Amino acid sequence: MTARLGSVSLVGAGPGDPELLTVRAVRRLEEAEVVLHDALVPNAVVEVATTAKRLCVGKRAGQPSCAQEEIVRLMIRLARQGRQVVRLKCGDPFVLGRGGEEAVALARAGIPCEVVPGVSAALAAPAAAGIPVTHRGLASAFVVVSGHAPEACGPVLASIEPATATLVVLMGLRSAGRIAALLMARGWQPDTPAAVVAAAWTAEQEVWAGTLEALGRSALPLGLPGTIIIGATAGFAQRRGSVAAQGQGGMTW
Repeated sequence: MTARLGSVSLVGAGPGDPELLTVRAVRRLEEAEVVLHDALVPNAVVEVATTAKRLCVGKRAGQPSCAQEEIVRLMIRLARQGRQVVRLKCGDPFVLGRGGEEAVALARAGIPCEVVPGVSAALAAPAAAGIPVTHRGLASAFVVVSGHAPEACGPVLASIEPATATLVVLMGLRSAGRIAALLMARGWQPDTPAAVVAAAWTAEQEVWAGTLEALGRSALPLGLPGTIIIGATAGFAQRRGSVAAQGQGGMTW
């Protein structure tokens, strides 16, 4: 008798608030036998999977992490054991989350795979601070890049004419100074509005609001997941949480 083959659902966890999970995401978590979740997915979201075995396989900068290859091997092994697996990924699985790589690897292994989209932090984090990424008369487009490796996003940022779009940088707090310098060298004005939303949609949410020049000189909360927004619409930032006050070197947390 042939053993039953399981499946893997690549599920977007959204920005952090369980109420922003999709209905299908909640259903898959409730049905799951094993959940492999990113390190930054809040416990409140992971705990929606009340009956599943829950394993953290996330990667954190500068900390011991589970290799991507091992995550893929684990998903394949569990599915071949007949398990219903949820790979729970921050935001949306296909937005700067290596979900595409995982989907391809599962397909090559003959494992049934479903993608459940999630609300990306690229949209949700600005919204949490009252920032629209597009706004009539200010920005008709937005660009999303990963700031994890400035050398990778640099050519994209350098190709954008100053003040023609809202820039949304994910995973870029450690690179904020280099990103600000690159943009100003490219012609962006130092007083261009900028904002950072850290731990969006959680009880720890904090919002910094200032200018592009101040962004490069400010101490940012590196221990929290953060999203940088640069452009005219960043001026809409509503300061919530441990919000900045004007001080030397620009806005500070």
